[in-house]
Amino acid sequence: MILPDGYSDVPAGKIASVVTHLEMTAPPARRDDPPGAWSLRKVDAPALAWYRDLFRRVGEDWLWFSRARMSDAELAAIIHAPEVEVYALALDGRDEGLLELDFREPGQCELGYFGVTGRLIGTGAARFLMNRALERAWSRDVSRVWVHTCTLDHPSAVAFYQRSGFRPFRRQIEIADDPRLDGTAPRDAARHVPIIG
Repeated sequence: MILPDGYSDVPAGKIASVVTHLEMTAPPARRDDPPGAWSLRKVDAPALAWYRDLFRRVGEDWLWFSRARMSDAELAAIIHAPEVEVYALALDGRDEGLLELDFREPGQCELGYFGVTGRLIGTGAARFLMNRALERAWSRDVSRVWVHTCTLDHPSAVAFYQRSGFRPFRRQIEIADDPRLDGTAPRDAARHVPIIG
């Protein structure tokens, strides 16, 4: 369905965002790591409770909801798949960033999830995490690395991905049930997106 020019109503109880898909087809020039005491560790067969907690802490302010709505079986099928790698960025012994690399599509790597908690935004931790993500993605036999973000995410997300070497190639509109209305997210999450019930 093609949306007409002009305004289109979003039903009450729903949220809408503009999704931007970005890709790179060759490794970008390496960017220096910012100074910081972060570390990255691969988490093999992540415990579902651990994953859900980190997913929530990284994404709640941006209304990340897709994984929060999955059953345990659905979530485990993805994050325990042999072609999916999950990493945690840690600071002072606490996991504060999430990186998920999805190699299930031959010749491609999707940054399935990428982000840091609010306490690390603006510290350089995301640059450190992106440097590690691109090193790991391009260490495999891939010809494309891609990611998508949306207007519910941090306002600098698209620019950050472009500075990292990604180029936009597709735009979509996503409409979904507001996760704050069904208890998937707290009602006070993502204050920059008003609830219209």
